[in-house]
Amino acid sequence: MKHLVLLASLLACAVTIRAAAPAKPIAGAQPNIIFILTDDQGYGDISAHGNPVLKTPHLDRLRAEGVRFTDFHVSPTCSPTRSALFTGRHEFKNGVTHTVLERERMTLAATTLPQVLQSAGYTTGIFGKWHLGDEAEYRPESRGFDEVYIHGGGGIGQTFPGSCGDAPGNTYFDPALLHNGKFEKTRGYCTDLFYGQATQWIDVQRRAKKPFFAYIPSNTPHGPYIARPEDRALYEGKGLEPATENFFGMIHNIDQNIGRLLAKLDEWGIAQNTLVIFMNDNGGTAGVKVFNADMRGQKGTAWIGGTRANAFWRWPGTLQPADCGVLSAHIDFFPTLAAIAGAKVPAAVAQSQIEGRSLVPVLQNPAAKLPDRYQFTHQGRWPKLGDPNEAKFKVAAVRNTRWAMVSENGGRTPNWQLFDLSVDYGQKNNVIAQHPEVAKELGAAFDQWWSECLPLMVNEKAMGPAINPFQEIYYRQFGGSPTPEALAKMDPKGALTFGLPKAGKKKN
Repeated sequence: MKHLVLLASLLACAVTIRAAAPAKPIAGAQPNIIFILTDDQGYGDISAHGNPVLKTPHLDRLRAEGVRFTDFHVSPTCSPTRSALFTGRHEFKNGVTHTVLERERMTLAATTLPQVLQSAGYTTGIFGKWHLGDEAEYRPESRGFDEVYIHGGGGIGQTFPGSCGDAPGNTYFDPALLHNGKFEKTRGYCTDLFYGQATQWIDVQRRAKKPFFAYIPSNTPHGPYIARPEDRALYEGKGLEPATENFFGMIHNIDQNIGRLLAKLDEWGIAQNTLVIFMNDNGGTAGVKVFNADMRGQKGTAWIGGTRANAFWRWPGTLQPADCGVLSAHIDFFPTLAAIAGAKVPAAVAQSQIEGRSLVPVLQNPAAKLPDRYQFTHQGRWPKLGDPNEAKFKVAAVRNTRWAMVSENGGRTPNWQLFDLSVDYGQKNNVIAQHPEVAKELGAAFDQWWSECLPLMVNEKAMGPAINPFQEIYYRQFGGSPTPEALAKMDPKGALTFGLPKAGKKKN
């Protein structure tokens, strides 16, 4: 019996020592990096988060095998999030105050994450949606990507006034995609094409034994909601709206592609040296009626449901699976990956551009704490050539770990509501009357932030070209010219009335 007690004690000590052992250092480790970003998939559109209809077994596995940030936030819409991810600062300071009308273009003054990764010896590739400028100097090949396989604009088939738009006639099936400056006419479903091309490219890089950064930002499950018929069929007959059937089918297709990619990493023997990160770019859309994880709001809002994102970081054998509740955001992505890659960030960029912080300490120890801070949310999207100050407090928010203050329908003056997230993460009870001192502190922080943003909104007066650059490249390569209808859609003067109520119609 004494021997059994002694053995049990030794085993307990071993477990304690193992649990207390320092995490494997990750700064400067230079793993391969795969970054998966989905478009308009919300935090609730994951079966592991409690969705009662949607099944995402491969995303569930990715989540279970990594560090899961449970209070990670992005912007309310897509281009803003993407610019913050790749610069480490809020989108307004990158000139990105919209998703179209030249206001989606990421300032050329910014140094990007892929440029910094290149300086550390990484080969970089993008496969999917860029949406940070379609003119040559703004496209990914000019912003740090060696391999480029993308559609144009904010979505396949889109056409907007000015520079933002895709190749003519594109659909989710058989789209023409821009591959290193030249269009390729493809066969297949868009998401399958992006993952297939990324997988081929990763195979080449791993054979060359070079560290790589593979960015796979699918345009799905963004609308129009068009899934492969076999994927939509999985969700028919479940009492869902047709849009949601397609939306869930599109996520199923993403999930299957992720599963195949993870299987390839195992097959090639590089899973242990590959950091896989999964995120979504803003709050939910077509799935929120089914499940929204008890959050208020969705895409395009300043509520938690408009900004809370999935953030799964999987690195087998290095990162220990666990939840991490530290307040974190897209602006932390750049400094975190730069640290992991051992990249030297230029001093001027570190001091004057990057606002985020490295999450390396909490990736190594998810129970660790970081100092509290303010985070700012704003929808943007005021009228072209309009005064941003007229919309300063429209769809805006400021928060720290405990408190969130939201102005949903203000303008030049605020209409703040205050919520104690420690007891009310669903933002149901406005407590601003009970905590005026908190409201004053958060309001002052927001005012200071806004004043910093205004001089950096460099795209407000920019007017685009007469023809979307992607259409210009397409017709130069294949012949032909835009139709009169297409020219009318691309007319940059259309930016002046874009989003405004049409004459004779009242805005509800």
